[in-house]
Amino acid sequence: MGGDDPAAILVLGGGLMGLAVAHALARRGCTVQVLSRRRSEAAGFVAAGMLAPHAEGLQGPLLTLGQRSLALVPEWVARIEADSGLPCGLRPCGIVVPFATAADRDGFATAPFGEPLDRHGLERELPGLAPRWTAGLLFRQDGQIDNRRQLMRALERACSRLGVKFLEGAEVEGLDRAGDGALQGVRLRTAEGDRHTLAARRAVLACGAWSARLLPELPVFPVKGQMLSLQAPRQALRRVVFGPGTYLVPREDGLVVVGATSEPEAGFSEGLTPAGQRQLQAGLADLLPEAAGWPPMERWWGFRPCTPDEAPLLGESPVPGLWLATGHHRNGVLLAAITAERLGAALAPGTGAPAAAAALAPFAWNRFRGQEPQPSVRQP
Repeated sequence: MGGDDPAAILVLGGGLMGLAVAHALARRGCTVQVLSRRRSEAAGFVAAGMLAPHAEGLQGPLLTLGQRSLALVPEWVARIEADSGLPCGLRPCGIVVPFATAADRDGFATAPFGEPLDRHGLERELPGLAPRWTAGLLFRQDGQIDNRRQLMRALERACSRLGVKFLEGAEVEGLDRAGDGALQGVRLRTAEGDRHTLAARRAVLACGAWSARLLPELPVFPVKGQMLSLQAPRQALRRVVFGPGTYLVPREDGLVVVGATSEPEAGFSEGLTPAGQRQLQAGLADLLPEAAGWPPMERWWGFRPCTPDEAPLLGESPVPGLWLATGHHRNGVLLAAITAERLGAALAPGTGAPAAAAALAPFAWNRFRGQEPQPSVRQP
């Protein structure tokens, strides 16, 4: 891929965000190549797939971004399915958030967007819910997508059919800059151990939790999460349940995804831990006791790319020519549609590029300077 091609763009990272941006750029006529060290480790393969700006209790610009992305999801999914010929597993099933008291429910950040439930309403929506939950909110507009088994595969095929090139097993080790500091190439090491430089004047950094290794100025750090799945009786659970420490995401075939621990102290430490698995089992029993007896199917872990305010880094980076699509924390699946739409519009040739770039301003990489940002969402 030549660095002199004005429509040529490298995407650094082959996870959900990298694929979503690559797909959007290819649809706009750009020449795109995706560099990926190991796609199987991407957060898009391990997330639960919730589309939950309201159930998450998002606030401020992040809530607005999440709501706009949620509105884009049906059309975005339709394009991916048309381009790939594969289903993405979108389910507008609604999400229930249970609370111990009505006061807790009414004080929830996004309560005005939900339907209040008393204990009777909770039992109607979630038969078998533990008795300590006496109130709830039903967010009918929220839902889920089967990112792990369907969306990621569909995006890969859609990108391939649109001419996106992939270089798997390529670890980007550094950036080459021109005399004015602008991007002129990336230094990478292939799976065979060979090192070389790939010319590029424009690129998108979508390396998730590993982004700061390439660009230390970025305030991105990993938050490890462990998860498991259960095989439930079909239709045993119709809604997603988003508890204060655990969530249950029922797929159409009866599989239920249970998550997730939140372990910022773990860094990039891989593997399951007994403590993490006990936490998941305890949370499961606290929400839906009968689910504790459903047979486990799979257990896994991953690393969320987090920022100090748990909102993404989008738009231009400290390096001219390098754009950011990282730091999405727990909302990567939700925000993939709008990230792809806005990055695609900002980078592809067209009159809408300045407006698209301006819309990313609230999520600039340097927004934390001179302030002490606070987490903006309900802790898992």
